[in-house]
Amino acid sequence: MKVGVFDSGLGGLTVVKSTLSTLKGAELYYIADTKHAPYGEKTKAQILSYSLDITRYFIEKHQIDALVVACNTATSAAIETLRKAYPDLIIVGTEPGIKPAIETTRSGKVGVLATPATLRGEKYQQLVDAHVGKREISLYEQACPGLVEQIEQGKTEDPETETMLRRWLEPMRKEGVDTIVLGCTHYPLVSNLIEKIMVHRLNLIHTGDAIAKRLLALAQEKGHQNEGTTKLHIYATGVIEEKSVVNLIGRKVPVSSVCVGE
Repeated sequence: MKVGVFDSGLGGLTVVKSTLSTLKGAELYYIADTKHAPYGEKTKAQILSYSLDITRYFIEKHQIDALVVACNTATSAAIETLRKAYPDLIIVGTEPGIKPAIETTRSGKVGVLATPATLRGEKYQQLVDAHVGKREISLYEQACPGLVEQIEQGKTEDPETETMLRRWLEPMRKEGVDTIVLGCTHYPLVSNLIEKIMVHRLNLIHTGDAIAKRLLALAQEKGHQNEGTTKLHIYATGVIEEKSVVNLIGRKVPVSSVCVGE
């Protein structure tokens, strides 16, 4: 079982970590498209182009059986096009956990932290329309420009990062938000800061485990036995913070440079 996974940078490794503990007997190929990061501040056309280029690379170079779009922004911009272009490929996307957040909240007050592009996207609005009306829910949406860059630079405990988060989260804390959707795969990397700022008991919703379970289910439908060891290969299209890779995966994994779409 060969699986391609991509994101604009380190964030998708939160999904890879879940996948490594769930999917056995596979080879994972991860591309951090740091040359074009962050996706959340790019146009839909740009994100679609990057996503198609990376998918073609995975198919041509590694003959993948499955693709994981480990990025909320790229899922919103590209998932439908990718599924039409590659109908025989298992394709799993990433979307903000609006439904589990609504099922989890006790106060009925749910915060959403996401990139500007995710909040603008049709996919996000469809999720809100589908689930928010089922309960009396107050939704507090916050775009987080610049947060991905801080995380990519390894500044997850930096005072500047805390200042950014505090500005966005203080209104949610005052309103009694008890559940926050981490609408970007990078954001679990600042979970400690979010919990520190919010002070009270908090539910943080991120989707790495759910993605890994979905991938396994679809793989088993196609005959995957889920036995043996899983190998991981990491590539980057630009600069990457290798210390953060070790912190995320829990061990040193070599990172190779790669050119995609050129």
